[in-house]
Amino acid sequence: MEALTAASRWLAKQHVVTWCVQQAGELWCANAFYLFDARKVAFYVLSEEKTRHARMSGPRAPVAGTVNGQPKTVARIRGVQFKGEIRMLAGEEGEAARRAYCRRFPVARMLPAPVWEIRLDEVKFTDNTLGFGKKLIWLRPSGTEDA
Repeated sequence: MEALTAASRWLAKQHVVTWCVQQAGELWCANAFYLFDARKVAFYVLSEEKTRHARMSGPRAPVAGTVNGQPKTVARIRGVQFKGEIRMLAGEEGEAARRAYCRRFPVARMLPAPVWEIRLDEVKFTDNTLGFGKKLIWLRPSGTEDA
């Protein structure tokens, strides 16, 4: 749990996630502001259904991605690499996620885009402030939706 706690604390202070999807041998990446839910170990992002990455994701797809800061020295590098699954939320689940997202990013109230959940199944948190190349790994327990 140490790895997830450390990564969650750091992720709460960041705001842009990059994720990549694959369909029929084609890869594509996207960036978005995110809301991180430490209990569900998931990012919530807004994205129009017509975007290339949304079309490639369909209603649900495997993803991999990163969140990283922009330090000026190697000793301060911190970042998360992850794999998981993206899905478009609908109904009350989507509305609840939208309300939470808009609390963090009020300007999002103007965007009609649906909310997507990126559920993390594996997290690797690199934190050079703990020592060069220090890696903390977390894996979602099998058969669980929440951590």
